[in-house]
Amino acid sequence: MNARWDAVVVGAGFAGSLVAERLGAQGWRVLVLEAGHPARGAAATATAYRAAGGGTPTSPYPLSEDAPSPDVSDLAGRADGGFDATGYLVQHGPLPYASGYLRVNGGTGLLWTGLAPRMHPEDFRTGDLGHGRNWPIGYHDLEPYYRQAERELGVAADADQQRAAVGLPIPDGYAFPTRAIAPSYLDRQLARALDGRTVRDPEVAEPAHLAVTATPHARNGLPGGPAGASSHGSGASGTPCAGSASCVPICPTGAKYTPLRTQARWSPTVALRTDAVVSRVTADHTGRITGVDYLSGGATHRVEADLVVLAAHAIENARLLLLSGLANRSDQVGRNLMDHPALLTWGLMPRPVGPYRGPGSTSGLEAFRFGAGRRRRAPFRVEIGNWGWSWAAGPPQVDVAELLTAGVRGKELRERLGDRLGRQFALQFELEQPADPANRVTLDPGRRDRLGLPRPALHYDLSGYVRRGMASARAVSDQVFALLGAEDHTRYEAGPRWPGRLEHEGRPYAYRGAGHAGGTHIMGESPADSVVDQWQRCWDHPNLYAVGCGSMPSLGTSNPSLTMAALALRSAERIHRDLLALHRPATVGAPAGPPAPAPHLTES
Repeated sequence: MNARWDAVVVGAGFAGSLVAERLGAQGWRVLVLEAGHPARGAAATATAYRAAGGGTPTSPYPLSEDAPSPDVSDLAGRADGGFDATGYLVQHGPLPYASGYLRVNGGTGLLWTGLAPRMHPEDFRTGDLGHGRNWPIGYHDLEPYYRQAERELGVAADADQQRAAVGLPIPDGYAFPTRAIAPSYLDRQLARALDGRTVRDPEVAEPAHLAVTATPHARNGLPGGPAGASSHGSGASGTPCAGSASCVPICPTGAKYTPLRTQARWSPTVALRTDAVVSRVTADHTGRITGVDYLSGGATHRVEADLVVLAAHAIENARLLLLSGLANRSDQVGRNLMDHPALLTWGLMPRPVGPYRGPGSTSGLEAFRFGAGRRRRAPFRVEIGNWGWSWAAGPPQVDVAELLTAGVRGKELRERLGDRLGRQFALQFELEQPADPANRVTLDPGRRDRLGLPRPALHYDLSGYVRRGMASARAVSDQVFALLGAEDHTRYEAGPRWPGRLEHEGRPYAYRGAGHAGGTHIMGESPADSVVDQWQRCWDHPNLYAVGCGSMPSLGTSNPSLTMAALALRSAERIHRDLLALHRPATVGAPAGPPAPAPHLTES
C-alpha cells in the first residue's frame, strides 16, 4: 500500500466505483479508499434485515463507528414545530437537512430506490428561469454519457414513452438495456382513472394533462426490449425484478443495480482498502496535489498519487476539502447544499389496490417537471407509491397497534386490517431545491467524531420558491384524490414523526429528505464562483477531481443517481487524458528554436 499510484479514489460508491473501473480498464494503477466496512452479500443483508424485523434504511448494514452513517432516526420533530438532531450531522438551520447516507463499501448505492430517470433539458438552465444556477454544459453534452450509464446500470425503460411523456430528446433507434418494469396493479387503477384528465396548478394558467408514466429503473426488466435491445453486456445481471418490496434497504435477489456489480469488473490494477478514513488531501507549495492521508487501524497512513478523485458523497467531499484547506478560492466549498424535499400525501382508495408488493414506485406523473410554472414555483415530479403508508404514516405495524389499542381482536381485527391496508396508497411530490449559498456544510471543531475529526455542521432552509411548490403540489394532490374518489388521510401534525414541518401562508406542510444531496462543490464556468469545472476538476488544483452530485448546479426533479453516473463516466475520460499527458515521454533532441510547452493538466 506504500507504492505510488496513478490515481487514488476516495469513496467506493456510485461515482468512485465507476471512475475506478474505467481507469483500471485503461491499465492505470488505482487505489480506492473506502471509509466504511466491507459490504455483506445481498443474501446476508436480507437475512439480517428479516431477523431484525425491519428497521431504518441503514440498519442491516455493518456500520462503522469511525465512519458514522447519518440516518433518518437521527431527527425528531418537537411539539412546538421545531426539531431535534442527535446524530453525526450537526444541524444549525431553521429546518432540518432530513436525508441520510450510508458509509460502507458500495455506499448509498446499496440501499437506493433504484429509480433512474434522466434530467430534463430545462433542468440544466435553471438560472435562465430565474432560480438557482445554470450548468456549464447542457443536456446534449451529457446525452451520450446517459446512454453509457444506462448500459452500465442496466436501466429498464421505454424510450418512446420517455420522449412522449417527459419530452426527452432521446436519439431515434435507441433502446434501453431491458424493457420497462411492469406497472403495478395500483398504477393500472390510477391510469384508468387519471389518464387524459386535467388538473389545475394554482401558479399556471393552463391545465396540466395527466398520464401515468413508467419510471426508468436500474433493475432488471425482461430482456429483449424495443428494437431488439438486450441486457447482454450491460449492467443488468441476474433474474428480472421479483417484486420483493424491500428495495430500500436491500434487493434480496440482486435484480437492482449496486456499485458492487461494477466493482466485480474492476481490473487487477485496481485495489480497494476499506476501513480507511481519509483525513486530508495533501498538496505541495504550488498547489499540486501529492496524495492523501488516511486513518486506519489506529494509525495515520500516507499514499502518493499523480491524481486524486474525491467521490465520498456531497457532504463528505465538502468536509474533506474543508479539512484540507483546498479548492476554496471561490468560497463555494460546502455551499449550495441541495436535496429533493419530498412532500407526501396519503389516503384510502375506494377499492383494494394491492400495496406492499413490487418496487417502491413503478410509475409517476411527469407534467409538473417542466414548463412555465417553474418560473413561479419549484417544479416537482409525482411518484406513485406502491408501499402503502409506510413512509408517510408508518408501516403496517402502526395500524395493528392502533386497532389493538382500540380493543379490536380476532376476526374483526383481520377484516379491518385487510380492508385498511389493502386500500392504502401514497403520492410523493419530489420538489426541486435551487442552489442557495446560504444552505451549506461547514466544520464544527467543538464536535468531533471518534477519530478526532470535526463533524459536518449543516445550515439548511427552504426558500419561498420551494414552499410555493409545496402549495402547488398539495393543490394538485387534492384534485387527484377527488378524481380517484379517494379518502384523504394526510396530516402534518407537530411531533416526533415530522421534523421537517413548516407553515406557508397559514397552512401546514411537512417534508422528508429524499437522500439526494448535491451542490457542495458546485460546477461552473469560472473559478470565481464555482469549485469545479465542467469535468468536475477543481479549478485550484488541476490534478484533483471532486465527482458526484456535489458538482451538480441543479438537481431538477429526477432522482440524481443516473446523472451522477453519467458525469462520472464523462470525467473518467478526462482523467484518462490527464494521466496520459502526465506520463507522455519527453522528446530530447538538438535545440532548434523555442522549447515546446510542457504537458500540463489545465488543457481543455
